[in-house]
Amino acid sequence: MLLLVLSCSLLLSETSASVPLPTPVSGDPDPAKVTAALKEFSSLSGKERRQRFRAVKSAVKQFKAEKRAGREPLASTVVQVIVAILLPPLGVYLHEGTINSRFWISLLLTLLFYLPGLIYALVIILGDN
Repeated sequence: MLLLVLSCSLLLSETSASVPLPTPVSGDPDPAKVTAALKEFSSLSGKERRQRFRAVKSAVKQFKAEKRAGREPLASTVVQVIVAILLPPLGVYLHEGTINSRFWISLLLTLLFYLPGLIYALVIILGDN
């Protein structure tokens, strides 16, 4: 909640269409700055508050889309292969980072016959590198 309020207060000073995401701050924020940001945010009209929340939501969506576009794996390839041997759909999920058609195919193959699900998961994990 505090991060959302701080993001909104940072967005107040931004007037451009593209909103950069605030960098994470190590440690606790300065209480005086938080109080000032809360006062500034509470002084806004309802319409402007909604606009700020929409801007924050769109910035978060943009961040998630950029993260997905980079396709950073959730785990290393070795861990993915080990997990795929034990539970193939979970290995595919760790590799893809989301539940998509590849996950469902892997789940179906694993439930019907374990070996095809295992082979499919290993092909997905090792073939995309």
